[in-house]
Amino acid sequence: MKFLVDEALQNLVAYRLVAAGHDATHIRALGMQGAIDDDVLAYAADEQRVLVTADTDFGALRALSGAPVPSLLLRGVGDSTGERFDAIIRSLTVVEHDLASGAIVVIESDRVRIRALPITE
Repeated sequence: MKFLVDEALQNLVAYRLVAAGHDATHIRALGMQGAIDDDVLAYAADEQRVLVTADTDFGALRALSGAPVPSLLLRGVGDSTGERFDAIIRSLTVVEHDLASGAIVVIESDRVRIRALPITE
């Protein structure tokens, strides 16, 4: 799976995803630190990457924009690289198909929520 790790997370999260066999890059590695959210979403869409972030604004922005960017949002899963990486890897087996379909997946310490898009309600 291809990931774009947002600057709200450590760049080591991207490195660990690569070490686990995924195609991952971090916003800083692209020289995009400080980029506005719309530019980050556009890059992820253009490169067909799952956006991985702890920035809760991306969930709402993604849902409202209709941008074709599947997203993983981390909430309350810890602050360390290890905790965040472990939460992603644990959840991937369950949510990989949903991400491939363009869903927003929220990983929390005690549950995983999946929101299929587009929202039609």
